[in-house]
Amino acid sequence: MIEDICKRAKAASVQMVGLSAEQRNSALCCMADALEANVDDILLANAVDVRAAEGRGLKAALLDRLSLDQKKVGNMARELREVAALADPIGTVLSSYVHPNGLIIKQLRVPMGVVGVIYESRPNVTSDSAGVCVKSGNAVILRGGSDALQSNLCIGKILREALLNTDVPVDAVQVVNSSDRRDAEELMGMRRYIDVLIPRGGADLINTVIEKSKIPVIETGTGNCHIYLEEDTDLDMALPIIINAKTQRPGVCNAAEKLLINSKIAEKYLPKIITELRKYKVEIRGDQKTCQIMPDVIEATEQDWYTEYLDLIIGIKIVEDLTEAISHINKYGTKHSEAIITYDAAKAARFMQEIDSAAVYWNASTRFTDGNQFGLGTEIGISTQKLHARGPMSIQHLTTTKHVIEGNGQTRK
Repeated sequence: MIEDICKRAKAASVQMVGLSAEQRNSALCCMADALEANVDDILLANAVDVRAAEGRGLKAALLDRLSLDQKKVGNMARELREVAALADPIGTVLSSYVHPNGLIIKQLRVPMGVVGVIYESRPNVTSDSAGVCVKSGNAVILRGGSDALQSNLCIGKILREALLNTDVPVDAVQVVNSSDRRDAEELMGMRRYIDVLIPRGGADLINTVIEKSKIPVIETGTGNCHIYLEEDTDLDMALPIIINAKTQRPGVCNAAEKLLINSKIAEKYLPKIITELRKYKVEIRGDQKTCQIMPDVIEATEQDWYTEYLDLIIGIKIVEDLTEAISHINKYGTKHSEAIITYDAAKAARFMQEIDSAAVYWNASTRFTDGNQFGLGTEIGISTQKLHARGPMSIQHLTTTKHVIEGNGQTRK
């Protein structure tokens, strides 16, 4: 089954190369229309997944990621139309020059070919990934997790049926109809057909793909994101940022998981911050100094500092200065998104220069690390590695380059 899917995706990717931007954009709009027209079917399938997840005791933050409603499906359709409206990346001339021997050498942006996406319980990823891949001229193979299997299959069926009325081949979008891990592992070995593999999910999933894949992987990292409060922090500005970053959607990768606070302001500000966090039912885990100030806080373990909670939990550590904050983040962070709250421009500049992450913030919530928020359009993931792409990945990041050389009879001596 897996090899057959891959063969059909490879054939579709060849057809995609010959399509115009208008043909791909028209297909995206048809896909968006189809989602809206079939919203009831999507919600029925999603309800099956949600009931099963509730029966397994899936925590609330992850249920939020799994659950769909009419508004969320509408957003999926809107995002497909927004992707269609983006400038076409394919065929863009990145460089062009004339060699001394008269050769005209151009570097063009071209599709990757076949993109594989292995992801967990977020059914909107099915639509988002399909849209980004079609826009960038690629075929895509989508393998979601067991939590959202019925939702993913339903969305995939609707998107494929929509393509029947377009110039985009139906097999440019395929959803693996199995949550069997053996199928996922077989997919990871299809280097002959798949050009790049993108894992989206928790640390276990990402590490498994990195370790087992024979296909080049773009690592979309977990988000053990930090906020650091410098000694000149204005609590009126800092507190809304902390609350937003931690509580708006705790189950997503750009939510804040740790709060570091300068020792000079800890005793004054920590009680207020913790009191406010508890209003949102956030569990607090703190280092020894935090526990001395707030004795009812759970003492954090060494493992806590490495953990992406994806829940209403936050770890708090008191640090002596900016140097310790940077050192702590670079040791325990996942190179995703980190923030400093300060009015000191020099300290902010040092933080943003020395922190080794895909996104660094000064006086803003980490929740902005998102393709749409960055003006890139719907993302296929947030890369925390350094080769090929880093940060939110959208249509331009699912392309590679090709050198096109024009001559008039030149031969090499």
